[in-house]
This record gives sequence, structure tokens and C-alpha cells, in this order.
Amino acid sequence: MGERPALQPRLRAIADLVPPGCRLADVGTDHGYIPVDLLLAGRIARAVATDIGALPLEHARETARRYGLSGGIDFRLGDGLAPIAPGEVDTVVIAGMGGDTIAEILSAAPWVREGPLLLLQPMSKAEVLRAYLPEHGYAVLAEKLAADKGILYPILTVRGGSMPPAAPEEAWGGFLLEQDPLWGRYLEDRLLRLRRAAAGLARARDSTAGSKRETICRVIEALEKKRGAWEHAHSR
Repeated sequence: MGERPALQPRLRAIADLVPPGCRLADVGTDHGYIPVDLLLAGRIARAVATDIGALPLEHARETARRYGLSGGIDFRLGDGLAPIAPGEVDTVVIAGMGGDTIAEILSAAPWVREGPLLLLQPMSKAEVLRAYLPEHGYAVLAEKLAADKGILYPILTVRGGSMPPAAPEEAWGGFLLEQDPLWGRYLEDRLLRLRRAAAGLARARDSTAGSKRETICRVIEALEKKRGAWEHAHSR
């Protein structure tokens, strides 16, 4: 096996979840590191790499040329999953963008509910994506956290299916993360953000600020209970 790209921890964690032998789509591929790494490792035979920007897609082509893989990746310019036909791939990576943007990409391509495995990694607004998935015919099979440069990133493994709606504390605190060693840190980060939001609403003059703050305070209380139980379980 030759030289492979030095993936940052966030991308390495995503790449490690890609099933061997799959037909991969990397949406918003940027520099194309994930498909290049997986092709060099012999994990996949081919990949489709898409990006909405011509310049990032050219960066991905250059990465492939650098590693001698120009023929192994099909580069396509376009928005989200629009350049990919239903049934063309069986695993889809959507990473490096906001959770709201990922939800918009899925909404524009309802065919993905019918088969492919989805590996979703929101950079922000993960709570929006978690709330969206159960409401629109998706089931979260697993979730894990990846630490990269001091920031914790959630990675969700998803398929079309059914699951109960996400409670607000699940949308903010994550699904199926109780066994993740980083969950305590992640909950503390979520709580910090929510407390700041509550403090801002306390100063707001908007007529709806009070009810919004009450909602956030209920989420804070639920997450504090989860964090306390998690810390107790891991202090033994």
C-alpha cells in the first residue's frame, strides 16, 4: 500500500465508518481526501465526488492526480445530491457543513430514504439535523463523537426508516452516545451554548423571548440530569 493522505481526525473517523466494497458518494468533497484515502486503502473500488463549487472540485481532482487516482473518482459539479442518480451509490458521506444544510440536501433528494447508508457529520446546528431525521423518514443507527483540534464533532450513521421523534434534549445532546467516552465533554459544550442563549433571551425585549427561554431552560435541566448520570456511571 502506497502513501495515503494524512486525514485530520474528523475525516479519519468518517472514513473508518465507510463499509468495505461500497459504492461511495462524497457530497461536498472539498479536497477529496476521503475518497482518495479509501481508494488507496482498497476499501472501495470507485467513488463519486460532488461539490457545489468549481474550485473545491478542482482541488479534489488535484488530490486524486497527486496520488495517481484520476481514473478512480467521478468528479461532478452540482448542488448536494443533485448530480447523483438514485441507485448509483450505496453509501453517502455528507460532511463539513451545517446540520441545517445537510437537512436541505436530504430534503431535495428523497430517494436516499430508499436505500443508501448515510454518514452525516454536521459542523454546526447538529440539533437541527437530529430533529429533522426522525420527522422525515430516517432512523439513526449509531452516533459517535470525533475530537479534532479541541472541538467535538458528531457523526451520525443513518438509513431510511422510522424512529420516535427526537426529544429536545436528544436533539441537543445526541442519540446513542451514552457509551461514548467524549459524551461528558460534549454535553458540557452543549450546556454552555444553551446557557448563553438563555442569558441572551433574558435580556431581549422580544415578546416571545420569555417562552423561548423557558423552553431552553427545560432542555438545560434535562441535559444536566443526563450529564450527572453519565459522570456518576464513569466515576466508578
